[in-house]
Amino acid sequence: MSNIPENLRYSKDHEWILADGENATIGITDYAQHSLGDVVYIDMPRVGDKFGAHEAFGSVESVKAVSEVFTPIAGEITEVNNGLNDTPEKVNSDPYGDGWFIKIKMENPNGVDAMLSSEEYDEYLSTIG
Repeated sequence: MSNIPENLRYSKDHEWILADGENATIGITDYAQHSLGDVVYIDMPRVGDKFGAHEAFGSVESVKAVSEVFTPIAGEITEVNNGLNDTPEKVNSDPYGDGWFIKIKMENPNGVDAMLSSEEYDEYLSTIG
């Protein structure tokens, strides 16, 4: 079974979000990185870029495929994890830590409440697996 930290919220696109007031950190889930295989490149947005909810903000290239990554919530990019340029494999080894993708200032922080809890995400995974 996938690693699903309880302190995060999840999207059905397999992104996680850690909200802190109006700011949030976003990455892909353990399930997503495992499905992709070894990550070799990540295409990131720029600081200041704005995205709507469920809009593609970049892509992840692995040995298996290229997949878009989506913002689970609308907002403006405040930071990108440039460390992934040199070590994209951190997405595989630490998807909830050093493998984070972006930090965002959320337009509507309450929107996080509508995302899946760890239990709901685990249940969702059982329906697709």
